[in-house]
Formats: sequence, C-alpha cells, structure tokens
Amino acid sequence: MTVTVAGQPLLALLLASLRIIAWLAVVPPFSTRAVPAMAKVVLGLGLSFAVAPTLGASTIPVDTPGLIMVVVTQVLIGLAMGFLTSLLFAAVAAAGSVIDVFGGFALAQGFDPLGMQMNTVFGKFHQMLATMLLFATGGHLLVLGGLLRSFELLPLGDSPDVSGGNDLLVRAFTVFFVTTVQIALPMVAVLFVVDLGLALMTKVAPQLNAINVMFPAKIGLTLLLLGLSFPVLPTVVRRLTELSLQLMATFAGG
Repeated sequence: MTVTVAGQPLLALLLASLRIIAWLAVVPPFSTRAVPAMAKVVLGLGLSFAVAPTLGASTIPVDTPGLIMVVVTQVLIGLAMGFLTSLLFAAVAAAGSVIDVFGGFALAQGFDPLGMQMNTVFGKFHQMLATMLLFATGGHLLVLGGLLRSFELLPLGDSPDVSGGNDLLVRAFTVFFVTTVQIALPMVAVLFVVDLGLALMTKVAPQLNAINVMFPAKIGLTLLLLGLSFPVLPTVVRRLTELSLQLMATFAGG
C-alpha cells in the first residue's frame, strides 16, 4: 500500500502552525511554563487544521530562499500579533502593580517561576483574575478566532503592510496606559487621601511614629478597599478582548 501526501497543502499547514505557535509563545497564559512547549506545538498544529480550508488560495514559493523568507515572515507575524494581544491584557496586571506601589505591597515582590519574572502581590492576583474571567466568559475563543481569521486577511504568501505600524503601537500603548489608570484610579485616590491624612496627623501629633502608624494603616485599608477594582474587571476584559481583535485585524490588513 502506498500513501501519497500532497506537498503543497502539507507545507501550507506547517507554515500556518508556525504563525499560531509563535503567537502562543508570547500570549499569556500560554506563554508561561504552566503550558509545556509540546502542548503549544500540538495546540498550534491542531488549530492549523481549523484554517486548512482557507489555505488553498495561498501562493507559497518552493525555492529555498523564498521558503525561508515565508517561514521567517510567518514567525514574525505571529510574534507581532502576540505582542499586541499580550500588551493589552497586561494592563490588568499593571493596574494591580500600581495598587501595590501606593498600598505598600511593592516591597513584597516575589519571583514568579511560571512567568520567569518578578511580580508584585496584587499584580499577579489581578493577572490571574483577568485570566480566569477571560476563560470563564469565553473570551479566549474570540481571541483565538481573531488569530485564525488573520489567515483570511493575510494569506501565507503575503507580507503585512508595516507602514501603519507606528500608529498601531501608539494605539496599543494608549489603551494599555488608559486601562491601567482606569482600574487603579479609585484605589490610588483613596490611598493618596490616606497619605495626606497621615501626614497631617504627624504634624498635629509629632510624637507619633509615622512609620509604625502608616504602614499598618495603609496595608489594612488596601486589603479592605481592594474590591473597588473588581466590579470593573469583567467590563475591562470584554473591552480588551474586542480591542485585541481589532488590533490583530488591523495588523493583518482588515
């Protein structure tokens, strides 16, 4: 028995999996060590089968220089779209880090062995909470669907138009900073008023030890008022999901 495999469709399938795997390598939570590398490869190959019907119209060069260029292009496309997506969802973790700074928890930074980086207490907590909300609401399916739709907007043999790359980065960073401030602003405002009150207290009663009073008061108030940022998280995650789809579609030329 002889098994014959068409070379062009198989090559298109492998190139599509390269873009998907590169995207998975930089987008949390897939980018962490909690998801093994082999699982990312298998998931990338599995998702590439979902876009197999749209790959027939792709024109793939068969010469060695052209094929190497297509491979590099697909990896760079996946990394670029993954960076834009991860930047948006990192806004929630950044908001938690801002709360840590103003609440005094920034001194308790710890090494995250899964993310291979230093994380603050509420920064990591908000990141895990946002990830849970993303999966609980089905937002991860929308994001993955946006990635797979990029093969329709940007076939394998085409290169993205990078002329609007600066505007795209400015838009992504603007959303990142605005979202971070919107989530952390209520807590920051309350803690700033507390700092002013404690500063006035030390003026009224200089015999009080400001250090001994300030840190327990701020820590207790931060824990008490932490829930102020929770009601906005579902709306923020939904909005970030929509914006990530728009950014990926814009990058792909849609």
